[in-house]
Amino acid sequence: MNKRPSVMAAPSSPESAIIERIAQQDQIALSELYDRYARVIYAVAYKSLNSVEESEEVVLDVFAQVWRIASQYKPEKGRVDTWLFMLARSRILDRLRSLQRVSKKTMASVEAAQIQFNQHTVDPVEDALIGERRTQVLAALEQLPVEQRQAIELAYYSGLSHSEIAAATGLSLGTVKTRIRLGLTKLRDRLEAWS
Repeated sequence: MNKRPSVMAAPSSPESAIIERIAQQDQIALSELYDRYARVIYAVAYKSLNSVEESEEVVLDVFAQVWRIASQYKPEKGRVDTWLFMLARSRILDRLRSLQRVSKKTMASVEAAQIQFNQHTVDPVEDALIGERRTQVLAALEQLPVEQRQAIELAYYSGLSHSEIAAATGLSLGTVKTRIRLGLTKLRDRLEAWS
C-alpha cells in the first residue's frame, strides 16, 4: 500500500508562534519577544532621537502596542521583525513630531518670558546682576539633556502643570515628573558650581 504524504500547512516561524501566544495574553511570550528585539528597536530609535529616555519610551510603547494588537498580526502580510520595525518607526515619528511641537512652544514661551522680564527692572545695577544670572541659567539649561530642558521650560516658562505637560507631549505623568526633578537637580548643581 502506498501512503500518500499528508498535506500540511506551512510551518509558522518561531516569532509568529510567539505573537500567537501574545494574542492569547501570554506574558512569557511577550518577554521572549522583548528579549529578541528590544535592543535593536532601541538602537534604531536612538539613531533617530539621540535620546536615551525617548528611545526607551519608544521600546516600551512598541511592546505595549504589541500586547494590545497581537491578534491583528497577519503572518502572510510580512515577517514579525518587519511588523515590529513598522510599529517602531511609527512611534519614532510620533516622538519626533512631539519634540518639534514642544520645542516650538518652548521657544515662543522663552521669548515671551524674556520680553516680560526685561520690562520689569528699573535699577541698572539690578539689571546687570539679573542679566548675568539669566545668562548663567540659560547656559546651564543648554547643558541639560533635551528632554529634561524641555520639561523644565514647559513648566517654568510656559507655566504648564505636570499633567498639562504630559498631555501636550504624550508622555506619562511619572516620566514628566522624573525629567523635571532630574533636570532641576542638574541645573542647581551647575549653578552652585558657578557661584
